[in-house]
Amino acid sequence: MIPREHLDTAHIPGGGELRLYQRGAEFTVALGGNELMSSRMAGSEEALALMAIERLKAPAPHLLIGGYGMGFTLRAALGRLGGQARVSVAELVPEIIAWARGPMAALTAGSLDDPRVALIQGDVAEAIAAAKARYDAILLDVDNGPDGLSRAANDRLYAARGLAAAKAALKPGGVLAIWSAGPDAKFTRRLKDAGFAVEEAVVRARAGKGARHVIWFAR
Repeated sequence: MIPREHLDTAHIPGGGELRLYQRGAEFTVALGGNELMSSRMAGSEEALALMAIERLKAPAPHLLIGGYGMGFTLRAALGRLGGQARVSVAELVPEIIAWARGPMAALTAGSLDDPRVALIQGDVAEAIAAAKARYDAILLDVDNGPDGLSRAANDRLYAARGLAAAKAALKPGGVLAIWSAGPDAKFTRRLKDAGFAVEEAVVRARAGKGARHVIWFAR
């Protein structure tokens, strides 16, 4: 059996730490006893981008991706979007980007250097709050669902005030897409109360198999 190697540790602003592991060609990032992401499961992260783009009418949309993760959402978006599109990526933890350019460079496949991409080193909540009718889509994958698992401050993204900020940051007809490890009926109601038309999709962790994850598409 191939042993798992601890490659690095990153401290999350506000508390907690992420640990990067490698076993053979597989990478995982853990928070405490929770596996936050794995390179063997990219299906639902890719679906977050592809399904959101399918719902857009803009010919050259501007997307904001909250949480770089392992880059699967960004890579999928770039593969589908045209040359005039733009993608802003907000990542709070600097080491995540260092890992993407270092040990996980093969997964990144140069996507961070794509001319359509702008990297925002900071909190996606602040990027949203600073934007007014700027984005055609906001894609959030910063936790295991609509609560602050990795960082308590992320709760504000999913509260009524955070949803109102996201709505204000979207252009007319824009889409807020939120990834979750599972369903949350209360959050669905909160999205509707915020004035969104809501669609809830179940997607698989891997292509056609694996755990069932949820993506909310709020227009």
